[in-house]
Amino acid sequence: MDINTPTLHASNGKNTFSIEVLPPLKGRSITQLLTNIDSLIEYAPKYINITTHRSEMIYKSVSEGLYQRVSERSRPGTVAVAAAIQNRYKIPAVPHILCSGYSKAETEYALIDLSFLGITNLLLLRGDKAKHESRFIPDPNGHSHASELQQQVNAFNDGVLLDGTNMETQADAKFTYGVAGYPEKHEESPNADTDIHWLKHKIDNGASYIVTQMFFDNRKYFSFVESCRAAGINVPIIPGIKPIVNINQLTVIPKTFKVDLPNELVSALSSCHNSADCAKQVGIEWAISQVKELQDNGIRHIHFYSHNATSSVQSIVKAIF
Repeated sequence: MDINTPTLHASNGKNTFSIEVLPPLKGRSITQLLTNIDSLIEYAPKYINITTHRSEMIYKSVSEGLYQRVSERSRPGTVAVAAAIQNRYKIPAVPHILCSGYSKAETEYALIDLSFLGITNLLLLRGDKAKHESRFIPDPNGHSHASELQQQVNAFNDGVLLDGTNMETQADAKFTYGVAGYPEKHEESPNADTDIHWLKHKIDNGASYIVTQMFFDNRKYFSFVESCRAAGINVPIIPGIKPIVNINQLTVIPKTFKVDLPNELVSALSSCHNSADCAKQVGIEWAISQVKELQDNGIRHIHFYSHNATSSVQSIVKAIF
């Protein structure tokens, strides 16, 4: 496969999948991450997404009883990890590029580095608010919305830097990118119609595909796709699947990601009575059922949120792919 193919989702009638991984925590080795990927490579993932993380404000002790508020990024290295993955496995690495916590200049530096490295597939996201903020606040010199981030990437593709400098670009080195979609609506959108209106705006401005937030009820995905098509959105809409691995996710996932869990799944997990093995197996079986139904309805590509669930994803892809 050409790792710089303009579209990552040409299926040719085959069922394919991709995975999303986390960069190692600051100070940790990349070894465990590569071991996790190695366990899935034999099943031929089509590409690998690498998340990006903003800096957060933390308090560090500077002397007895005194603390200093500092900004620290717990998972640096997205560009480097993407380069390591693409070089090692010879498949596309797709780093996330965020508005949240990044200035326009920092984004430009990342784009320059990625271009030099031959990594030209991106996922553009606004990103989450900082943990200490009650609402999303962009960097003073950054972007407020993913659509603004698109404009910067589009200008870079046209050879124009932030300061107006023109640079030499080659057509085969231009960035292509996807954006996020929310089958259950983004938590900040007033309604689903408004959410899809702005999603259509991103597609019209150059996004070539959509990858969805995780969902656990396929009806939500099918309804979302139907609404998108009715609005004139005709790019691939990639379903994002997250295997549940423990009982705690019954409350953590709805709170963190603002998604609902179907009653049948809740009942199955509740019957595990805090058995970790039982909960993990329920998560695997539920995800397998989701994927099979999606494939039966013509969905050829599945994206797995595999962080902290590598062995579950391995079981799923072994059963299906």
